[in-house]
Amino acid sequence: MPTSRTMLGDWGEDAVGKFLEKQGYQILDRNYRCRWGEIDLVARDGKELVFIEVRTRRSNAFGTPQESMTEAKAGRLVAACEDYLEKHVDEKARGETVWRIDLVAVHPSRGRAPRIEHVRHAVEL
Repeated sequence: MPTSRTMLGDWGEDAVGKFLEKQGYQILDRNYRCRWGEIDLVARDGKELVFIEVRTRRSNAFGTPQESMTEAKAGRLVAACEDYLEKHVDEKARGETVWRIDLVAVHPSRGRAPRIEHVRHAVEL
């Protein structure tokens, strides 16, 4: 049985997927898991492959979603992205593939659409 935290995270990922599709992104994959961790969403933005970390928070009592992206988390995320590239992008094209990691913060609001903040290039490669 899913926990309320899992349900909130799933809801946030769905909201971000819809938000990005309205922005013209093509969602390619969801919840990619490997030994390094999980990538919430993988999308295409024009010619760029975008790995998206979704952070959904009911409040900022424990810090903002952006503050939750620690150096350790960023390192695991980069490793997971490299794993994804290795398994999903042809070896010849891999070196030419332009990719980035974005962070999308979701702030639920009762009775209104959630506030969504999209930070492009949230992790320096």
